[in-house]
Amino acid sequence: MRVVVSIGGSVLAPDLDPDRVAAYAEAVEHVTAGGCEAGVVVGGGGVAREYIETARDLGANEVELDQLGIGTTRLNARLLIAALDGRSNLSPATGYDEAAAALRRGEVSVMGGVTPGQTTDAVAAAFAESVDADLLVYATSADGVYDADPNVDPDATQFESMSPAELVDVVLPMSRDAGASAPVDLLAAKLIDRAGIRSIVLDGTDPAAVVDAVLRGEHTGTDVIPTGSDEPAHWADARGE
Repeated sequence: MRVVVSIGGSVLAPDLDPDRVAAYAEAVEHVTAGGCEAGVVVGGGGVAREYIETARDLGANEVELDQLGIGTTRLNARLLIAALDGRSNLSPATGYDEAAAALRRGEVSVMGGVTPGQTTDAVAAAFAESVDADLLVYATSADGVYDADPNVDPDATQFESMSPAELVDVVLPMSRDAGASAPVDLLAAKLIDRAGIRSIVLDGTDPAAVVDAVLRGEHTGTDVIPTGSDEPAHWADARGE
């Protein structure tokens, strides 16, 4: 099975803790040892936001700010690459062809941001589409997709499962509200819908949650299931069915 995992920067390295990065590298190794090809897209997190806000105060334009964010995602990606200790590409892939080539070599393919104006949420979805991934997992600071922002609305309800089109419908109004927190951004949701990619949005605070989700389909987040699709055969095999 081929999987792409999107790891938020605030999940991988909220405090630049080497033990946490090492735990994620170990999780990725469990995934590959379990018979999966793995691509990983790393976000920028709080560090990126600090750089961007500082540069904005200094008068940087939006493209320059995006480039700072991309640079930070690639720094975070290098942390994961260091922890993977030779099991991944030597440096973060800067494009989808380069990322796919690493997969073909049998490496864990690690990348950060790619293009100004595009978040790593969207990069992960585009990467998954480009390599025909069987599964896309978003390891975020949220524990799934809700019908409203749970940080604002105490009555927000989590979706156990939904279609890609429903994901777009849920994310769309959130993307219009300043300061709203969508679990994945609108472009990512649209790419997931376009490609019909089976996806999972889950709380990535514990790296082991990613292993359980990828290898067995077990998680407490939200399944995004394209209409008419079957669950990955890998899950049934792992359960001995």
